[in-house]
Amino acid sequence: MKEPAKPARPRGEESLVSQLAQALRKELEAGAFRPGEKLPSEHELTRIHSVSRAVVREAVATLRADGLVEARKGAGVFALDPADRPARPFDDLTSSRISSVIELLELRTACEIEAAAAAATRRSPAQLEAILEAHARIGALLRAGEPTRDADFAFHLAIAEATQNRRFPEFLHLIRAGVIPRGELQGAEPGARPKDYNLHLQEEHGRIVDALIEGDADQARERMRAHLRGSLERYQALLRSGRSLAES
Repeated sequence: MKEPAKPARPRGEESLVSQLAQALRKELEAGAFRPGEKLPSEHELTRIHSVSRAVVREAVATLRADGLVEARKGAGVFALDPADRPARPFDDLTSSRISSVIELLELRTACEIEAAAAAATRRSPAQLEAILEAHARIGALLRAGEPTRDADFAFHLAIAEATQNRRFPEFLHLIRAGVIPRGELQGAEPGARPKDYNLHLQEEHGRIVDALIEGDADQARERMRAHLRGSLERYQALLRSGRSLAES
């Protein structure tokens, strides 16, 4: 007898799984839970993070696949030692070297150009609204002179989620540590953005947003290409000039 199809996951639930998995991963890697220590119960996690049990289960499954936790039948979920986790792709990713940033921008270009094109034709009204909100948030932070690193990531993640292909946001989460360039590479204070990065950021994002609103895949593709190519060219120029984190 044919097994009945599983119901489609509600829109937005997928991003909640990614967000919860990322939050718990940060806690585990920061040592918030010692190896062998029990994590909060499923019920407690649903209460703490205001998500459903289904979201908690999938987030925990992601962490199990990453080798960060183990489930013991009838006992709960326990932290493992992150140092014992098998090596995974991008584990050595660093944004403290210009060469690493360039490598990642080349990879992002191959992925995010097509993500923008897919999002232009597949995005739901709610997902388009999320993209617009992320874009507006960056503008508000720029006007206030506040850091935009997390908001910039949220903008690109919102586009990835609008592709309706969960592998795009999963990829961005995988490389999150190096997605947004660091200002130290241009001699700024730790945690700041590159000095010339914000000069181009909102204008380039705005062009992408216009293409997404219009549902124009070709324009979305070309405008994302121009955005990432501009970042790549700026870092190639830095590399040619011989700048490095050690010199800042």
